[in-house]
Amino acid sequence: MRARTRWLVMAVLAFSAFGLSKVVPAKTETMNLYVTNSLGDDITVIDLATLKATANIKVGKRVHGVCAQADGKKIFATIESEKALKVIDTATGAVTATIALTGRPNQCASTPDGHYVSVPIRDVGGVDIVDISMGKVVKVLPVSMPHNSLNTGRNDVLYVSSMGDHQIDRIDLKTMEYTDKIPTDGIPRPYAISTDEKTLYVALSDYHGFEIVSIPDKKQIARVDLPPAPPADCALEPHTETHGLALTPSGKELWVTSLSDGGVYVYDVATKKFSKEISTGECPNWIAFSPDGKYSTVSNSGSNNASIIDTKTRQVVATVKVGEGPKRLVAVAVPGS
Repeated sequence: MRARTRWLVMAVLAFSAFGLSKVVPAKTETMNLYVTNSLGDDITVIDLATLKATANIKVGKRVHGVCAQADGKKIFATIESEKALKVIDTATGAVTATIALTGRPNQCASTPDGHYVSVPIRDVGGVDIVDISMGKVVKVLPVSMPHNSLNTGRNDVLYVSSMGDHQIDRIDLKTMEYTDKIPTDGIPRPYAISTDEKTLYVALSDYHGFEIVSIPDKKQIARVDLPPAPPADCALEPHTETHGLALTPSGKELWVTSLSDGGVYVYDVATKKFSKEISTGECPNWIAFSPDGKYSTVSNSGSNNASIIDTKTRQVVATVKVGEGPKRLVAVAVPGS
């Protein structure tokens, strides 16, 4: 009987040890917001779980644009003073590469796989296509007064806006050439494109609202006015009444900033109706959504802070102090272990 009891005890211990050996630590991820401080030399990191700033990454004076690859392992920042693109490891916050550009950069865009990053070059009149694996510019396409780049979730397509030609240009990364030039009824500022690439939403200089354009037809569908407001007085964005503009991950809502009102409006794509204004800080500059769609984040260049908005309740849940002159921002899920 004792022998049998001893055998059972040993069997249970062995099974327990086997089970423990198979336990693998659960992977966790951190949802981070990265805010460029254009009048400084750093990027503020905000943890969207705690809604607090956790770090400042030194990248160089006059940091302007920021974009990210889909897996959240790398972000990319454009530095005007150095005419460079910085590659940043999100796990460590370290700059791992500095890639020379052909001139002074603006807002970048990355393909989801992080292979290519497009960077508009204002003083040269072109858009640099950067191969991140090679660490260099592999193609420069001409653009009259380039401003912002955009990616819609494809690895073979990027977009760049031309303020000089009043259009948005579509780049085929397989041929490294333009495939479409989409006209706008004015000087294009920030813009958003539906994931099916059929509809363009674009803010225009000196206009308090946005334009909707049919991409296949290359024709304006509508102009959508925001509620009347006094002219904006924002030094970082002259001649701009509407600057931040982004579609939710679902594509059902377009969130639009009003520099004049110091707030955000939500436009329902189906009903074509606006929400009440969501007040933010002064001169709301840029909008970005967390990958899970839980938060809408807004940089306020006039009050040097960022507003974190719950997209369901449409309430500001936190206002976080950042650096001087915040402009572009991007939210990513940083993989953990």
